[in-house]
Amino acid sequence: MRLVMMGTGTFAEPTFEALLASGHDVVALVTQPDRAVGDKRSTTRQTGKGMKEIALAKNLPVHQPESINTPESLALVQSFQADLLVVAAYGQILAKDVLAAARLGGINVHASLLPKYRGAAPIAWAIYHGDAETGVTIIHMTPALDAGDMLAQRSIAIAANDTAGDLEPRLGTLGAEMVLDVLPRLEAGTAQAIVQDRSLVSKAPKLTKEMGLIDWTRPASAVWNQIRAFQPWPGPYCFLHRAGAEPMRILIFQATPMSGAVGEPGAVRVDDKRLFVGADGGWLEVLELQPAGKRRMNAADFLRGNVLGPEARFGPG
Repeated sequence: MRLVMMGTGTFAEPTFEALLASGHDVVALVTQPDRAVGDKRSTTRQTGKGMKEIALAKNLPVHQPESINTPESLALVQSFQADLLVVAAYGQILAKDVLAAARLGGINVHASLLPKYRGAAPIAWAIYHGDAETGVTIIHMTPALDAGDMLAQRSIAIAANDTAGDLEPRLGTLGAEMVLDVLPRLEAGTAQAIVQDRSLVSKAPKLTKEMGLIDWTRPASAVWNQIRAFQPWPGPYCFLHRAGAEPMRILIFQATPMSGAVGEPGAVRVDDKRLFVGADGGWLEVLELQPAGKRRMNAADFLRGNVLGPEARFGPG
C-alpha cells in the first residue's frame, strides 16, 4: 500500500520505522514544524532519533505544515495519492476532506485503552489516576477527537515506578507491532471494527505547565501518581518555604508514599539525611529532586546544603 506517515515524538517513531521496513510504499512524512526552544507552540513530546531525521536518512520527503486543514495542505495530501494515512501523536485533528484524500482514509495509533482517555495526553492521565494498566488502540479515524471505530486494542501493565516518559516508548513499540498486524487486514478488506462505547468515554486534556504544581493536600499515593505522570513534562514541582528565605522552586523526580503514618500537608520532616513531606493522611519520602538553578540530586545531597527547620514547608509559590 501507498502510505503517508503523520506523527511526532517518541511514541510515533517505532511505527514510522516499522512502516519503512515493512515493504509498504511510504511516500512521505508529515510532521510538526520545527520550533525554536521556548516557543509556546513547541511540542512537549519526547523525541528519540527524531521523525524528520528518520525520514531524511531514507531520502523521504518531509512536509511540516502549520495546519493540515488548509486548502494548500489538502492539495498536498491529495497529491500523495495514498491508500492510507497512518497517524500517531501528530498533534492536529484531521478534517473530513483530508481524511478522504487517501483511498482508505486514516488510522490513528492512540496510547490508551479507548474509549478511556481521548485526547492529547493519555499516558500521563492514566498514571495520574492510578491505573494499573494502559495500552494502545488502533482506530479508523473520523474528524471527531479519538472517536473512530476500533480496529485493534492491546494492554500492558503500568509498573509501580513508571513515569510517563518510561511508558511512552514501550507503548510506541506496541503500537508499531499492532499497525503491522492491522495493515494486511485493511488491504484485504477483512478488518473488523468495534464501535466505542460512549458511556465509557473519559478525557485526557493537553498538559500545561501549571499542572505540574504538586498539591500536597491530596493523598500521598495520589501525589506520587502526579509526580510520575508529569515526567518529563511539565515536570512535577513545588516551592520550599523557610523562615527568612525566598521560596525555592524544586522539581521532584522520585518519591515513595509511606504507609501507617499521618502527616500534615506540606510539612517537612528530616530523619538521618532522609527527607519526608506530609500529604493528606500520610507522608512521602522524597528521594530525588532538583532545586532551581542546581543539578538533579538525591535527598541526602540536598540536605547537606540546606538546613530545614521545623517551620519549613512545601507548597505553592
